[in-house]
Amino acid sequence: MFTKNVFGVDLGSSAVKIYSLRKNRLLIEHNMIAVRNGSQVIAFGNDAFDMYEKNPPGIRVDRPIIGGRIADVDEVEMLLSLLLKRTDSHVGSKPYIYFSASVNMSELEKRAYYAISYTGNLGRPKVFLVDRPICDAIALGIDPGRSKGSMILDIGAQSTEVSVIAGDQIIISDALNIGGQQLNESICNEVRREKNLLIGRRTARRLKAVLATFEQKGLNEARKVIGIDTVSGLPREEVISAELVTRAAEAELRKGAEEMRLFLERTPPQISRCIFEEGIYLTGGTARIPGIDRYLSHHIGCKVILSTDYDFSTVKGLKEIIQNKELRKWAYALKDKQ
Repeated sequence: MFTKNVFGVDLGSSAVKIYSLRKNRLLIEHNMIAVRNGSQVIAFGNDAFDMYEKNPPGIRVDRPIIGGRIADVDEVEMLLSLLLKRTDSHVGSKPYIYFSASVNMSELEKRAYYAISYTGNLGRPKVFLVDRPICDAIALGIDPGRSKGSMILDIGAQSTEVSVIAGDQIIISDALNIGGQQLNESICNEVRREKNLLIGRRTARRLKAVLATFEQKGLNEARKVIGIDTVSGLPREEVISAELVTRAAEAELRKGAEEMRLFLERTPPQISRCIFEEGIYLTGGTARIPGIDRYLSHHIGCKVILSTDYDFSTVKGLKEIIQNKELRKWAYALKDKQ
């Protein structure tokens, strides 16, 4: 039984997700912070995202977490402290914080999680790390201790984490350079090539959200956008079709699917046999594209099971670990790994 405030934190590349045990509340905010003079926070989370690509001179709007890893310790500390207070105004003295973490991080990268916790105003919290594939597995209903072979694809904003769990451990985990932001950039490039129109990444992200689909019924949709004409340099309105957006997204996703297929082929035969029988689990924010599970299944050659909580699976896994004493064995302090 906890006597302190307890939080589960998933520091994603696109969004930060926080679970508060005391409030039994889940918060999701953009991984963004707007800073003036290096230390004065002007906005954070969703408010900072609203300033992105249109911030005034003298104010820097950054993602302090890149590729699921801490890029700027000071900015992440400020962002985390503010978001924890937004989740629960009474953070309390020496709270417990459970972070999801990539499997292949160096010891220096892992120490950054302790640095952002101890350098702020959190009162020297008790910090634990949980490997992200374990969080995903628990949220997906997989018992990591009993699995004979389970493969999880977590397609995030900047990368895809491909992991295999078997025999009470993570057999292999790797990050592929394919995620939501790569799809956004591909959409920007295709619109420029086909329509002679420059659009920003925020516009591409919105187009992907409403138009990208691997289901035939949605390909007749279209949306109007405003961009910069590459010839005249003036603003221009253009209609962008779902077919164009999907074609651009598919070009990137196809490369990722091929890497996933090769990854599966490198898995030990006795484990890959279990994976083929069970299917591959798909989660992560980019998994929201309609029909993406069937697309990947076709190109990988294995059944793909789409999570019903793809946006929140990692933080919901942390929630389960916090609430269930038996599952807390998957959490570790840095000294436990030394």
